[in-house]
Amino acid sequence: MTDVFGTAGVDRTGLGRPDWTPLAVLATGQFLVVLTTSIVNVALPTVSDGLKLSEQGQAWIVNAYGLAFGALLLVGGRAADLLGRRTVLLAGLGLFAVGSLLAASAPTAWLLIAARALQGVGGAALAPAALALVMVVYPAGAARGRALAVWGAVSAVGGAAGVLLGGLLTEALGWRAVFWAPVPVTALVVLGCLRHVDRDAPQPADGGADFLGAATVTAGLVAFVLGVSGAGRTGWLSEAVLAPVGAAVVLLGAFLVVERRTAQP
Repeated sequence: MTDVFGTAGVDRTGLGRPDWTPLAVLATGQFLVVLTTSIVNVALPTVSDGLKLSEQGQAWIVNAYGLAFGALLLVGGRAADLLGRRTVLLAGLGLFAVGSLLAASAPTAWLLIAARALQGVGGAALAPAALALVMVVYPAGAARGRALAVWGAVSAVGGAAGVLLGGLLTEALGWRAVFWAPVPVTALVVLGCLRHVDRDAPQPADGGADFLGAATVTAGLVAFVLGVSGAGRTGWLSEAVLAPVGAAVVLLGAFLVVERRTAQP
């Protein structure tokens, strides 16, 4: 298979068998994304003591990452198409590393929550770009099937490893260690991408980028999660819940209309 990478997509060894080095690099990036979802959970009580967090503040340390990641995942995937998969992957890794550094050194709860959101933005760029690269490097058939099996296994292991490592690091080094830990691994993934993952060509969009679709789906998901996350404190029928959920319904409805009419959804 000769493609935008300029070399045989799976046989870089010259021995007639797949080269799994790119998969190892890309799967490690996915491992980081999933790990960061769960690694903070065990550390939350210690974080709360250190930064004097309320119960709502603790929840937002988790929610800020998941919300930014989930809301921007579609945007990240589309950006990878338009700008180049490896380019967006490296940008996502950079944002992820900066978010981790800021979280590890955050002096206040709000800065920690903002840093967690930045980690989520990085993950939303990193994850779809990395998976798209796997699909390009390994063509349909046995090699791609094995690559996707590894991808799924790494995702599952990342969630369990986060809980285990979060407890060990918090106990041994304190809660800030759970945010320092991904930084050197992220740096290794960046180096691995530069060395083992070839640059790909962006895919031009004849109808332009779908900025309105990106804005409506992202804002709609954010509004929905904001509303639902407050239900435990104020009740499902409170204005604090109904207003953002209502806004989410309108925004997501607008998203569907936009996607039906745009040339490049």
